[in-house]
Amino acid sequence: MKISTKGRYAVILMLDLATYNTGEPVRLKDIAKRQQISEKYLEQIISLLNKAGFVKSIRGPQGGYMLKNPPEQYTVGMILRQTEGSLTPVSIDDETSYERQSVTTRIWTKMEGAINEIVDGITLKDLVDWQMEQVGQYVI
Repeated sequence: MKISTKGRYAVILMLDLATYNTGEPVRLKDIAKRQQISEKYLEQIISLLNKAGFVKSIRGPQGGYMLKNPPEQYTVGMILRQTEGSLTPVSIDDETSYERQSVTTRIWTKMEGAINEIVDGITLKDLVDWQMEQVGQYVI
């Protein structure tokens, strides 16, 4: 399983919003500049996150985006599933024989469980904290 660029950028975008969570909207242009990611690409991602109810859009000259909930209420898994869909490492082919499935499916199920345990156990708040530990008070 490989996380797409869209998935990685969605986590970065949400982390940026969590880091600059001052009660004021954050402009997408500012995120694009800080993260060196195309604003057009971020527009596609923020649209998905907005539809998922993760962010709210504020219109007007002082507008931008904000997290709808505190950073500790979002996990990396929640964010990735919005852009990646399932995080299942292997999709089982319906035509595969039962014998082969029954033996190997156990591997894929264990892998999926491990992946989900990791990504669902890390919140945006954790990422903000890790970032602060890594770089002191310097923010992304």
